[in-house]
Amino acid sequence: MFKKFSLFLMLVMVVAFAAACGSDSSKDSSSSSESANAESTAGEVSEEITISHLLGDTTVSVNPEKVVVFDFGVLDSLDKLGVEVTAVPQSNIPTYLSKYEDSKYENVGSLKEPDFEKLAEIEPDLIIISGRQQDMYEELNELGPTIFMGLDTSRYMESFKENMTTLGKIFDKETEIEEEITAVETSINGLNEKLSANESRGLIILANEGNLSAYGPGSRFGIIHDVFGVKPADEQIEVSTHGQNVSPEYIVEKDPDYLFVIDRGAAVGGESSAKSIVENELVKSTNAYKNDQIIYLDPNYWYLSGGGLISVSEMVKEIEEGLK
Repeated sequence: MFKKFSLFLMLVMVVAFAAACGSDSSKDSSSSSESANAESTAGEVSEEITISHLLGDTTVSVNPEKVVVFDFGVLDSLDKLGVEVTAVPQSNIPTYLSKYEDSKYENVGSLKEPDFEKLAEIEPDLIIISGRQQDMYEELNELGPTIFMGLDTSRYMESFKENMTTLGKIFDKETEIEEEITAVETSINGLNEKLSANESRGLIILANEGNLSAYGPGSRFGIIHDVFGVKPADEQIEVSTHGQNVSPEYIVEKDPDYLFVIDRGAAVGGESSAKSIVENELVKSTNAYKNDQIIYLDPNYWYLSGGGLISVSEMVKEIEEGLK
């Protein structure tokens, strides 16, 4: 009887020991799984790439969460891609991007005067700037990883594609970017074909508070000549950010077949007076006026937000529709 009891007791102890080992093994397995998941999550968060740009090399996280954008062309591209941003300069936002005036987006000042206090409060994961903020790069870079994405208008399409490719890498949208660029290039090729046999000459004018400035090939708005294929009425226009100051007499002298007009006043919230300035008695003697070929371009795309996926597409459409 005692022997039977001893055997029974030993059997119970073996079973209990096995159960305990199984429980410990399960805990170890669970702990190992949780550790692997934590490492995987940490790996995703810490994924980084280094972006080389005009002002230096900047290391940024892929798919950064808190993004501040100081360039409206970049903003319109991110909007097209469905990428949410945290903050923008809310003064003079292009009308087609007016949703960014909403209070859900932080206001970080203006294009020329960033709100550094607000930026410090946000602690951005990425700040994107262009020409108007170039001189403040070092100060901005101290508040968050900053990259320069200004557009080089002397090589418009190359610079545009480089900027878009960079956005694709940062926000994991490379396939979408490739598709968007292909669509833009297809529309440009169609415009090129339309203009290939057209010998008509065009002149680009910026109207600003009673003053006129002309822009030619290689300039801020030179995409009309350099990429779209409109022949210039004057190939010797000085390449300058603010254009070459001209008079109505100059327009008459060049006698363009197409006169492309950008109204700066309308872009920056001032008085829209381009038509009264441009269509004076002298200019009415030009081929452009006689043939109803004075084309007023949307300053939202041309002056405020050039170089974006939306703006460049709209630029092509405006020129194509304007050429009769």
